[in-house]
Amino acid sequence: MYSPILAQMVPQVLSFLKSCVLNIVPSTLLMLMESGSPVSKKSRLFHSEDCEMEEVPSNAAGVNPSLQWTQWQILDSILPTGGFAHSYGLEAAMQSRMVNNQEDLKSFVIQVLDNTGSLLLPFVYCASKSPDAAGWVKLDQLLEATLTNEVARKASTSQGSALLRVAASVFTEIQALQDLRRTFLGSKSVSFHHAPIFGLICGLVGFDSETAERAYMFVTMRDVFSAATRLNLIGPLAASVLQHQVAPDAERMMQKWRDRDVSEASQTAPLLDALQGCHAYMFSRLFCS
Repeated sequence: MYSPILAQMVPQVLSFLKSCVLNIVPSTLLMLMESGSPVSKKSRLFHSEDCEMEEVPSNAAGVNPSLQWTQWQILDSILPTGGFAHSYGLEAAMQSRMVNNQEDLKSFVIQVLDNTGSLLLPFVYCASKSPDAAGWVKLDQLLEATLTNEVARKASTSQGSALLRVAASVFTEIQALQDLRRTFLGSKSVSFHHAPIFGLICGLVGFDSETAERAYMFVTMRDVFSAATRLNLIGPLAASVLQHQVAPDAERMMQKWRDRDVSEASQTAPLLDALQGCHAYMFSRLFCS
């Protein structure tokens, strides 16, 4: 029940409590400080030990932090390696009405990743595991004999040669890249296929083989979604969302095909290979492959 008398007393009670807090609490703290007695843990508003956090080393042992900037730059889309000039057969798949919407695109990307893992990941693995010129030449020549699709072969060599030129120009502190460019660029003894040169460069900048394989799968997935955006099949935001959704599938494909020798390389999606081969016969096209 509402009482006018109680309503009039409320402001007085609040004023009394405020004066108690302002006068009694500071004086009590001052007495404790002057007496030198420690303030109890319960009376502390902030506990210094509660604010302290265990310091964690910012870098793992043996990891050069400056080297990580180089590693990240290899995956940067701004690196002009020519990857965005290729659609991995997506443009041909769209014109043939095999990819018409977002669900078709998701299925297409997963198949591309599966085929990339089975066919090209062994070359990335072997090149990154032993990043030397002699081993890379053998891998490059083997991949040249393995690829039967002329469109895919030209796309691979154009991206690989561009990657070597850019890497040698950017990462001038890596002498092995300078030697490779001086010795082999312009030579007809090698074709500069993308997968072996990517693995070689990853090995030279300090990637372990597993990270190099995962990086190659990421670059492939990124380029296909970029092509889908420029082909107006999907918007940039929707492409980012879909790429995030496909990431677990990409990891599954990487784990499925990782650490395999080149003798186990195989083609798992012949239809994609045939579609990419038809790219050169299209009347109008935006991409090189």
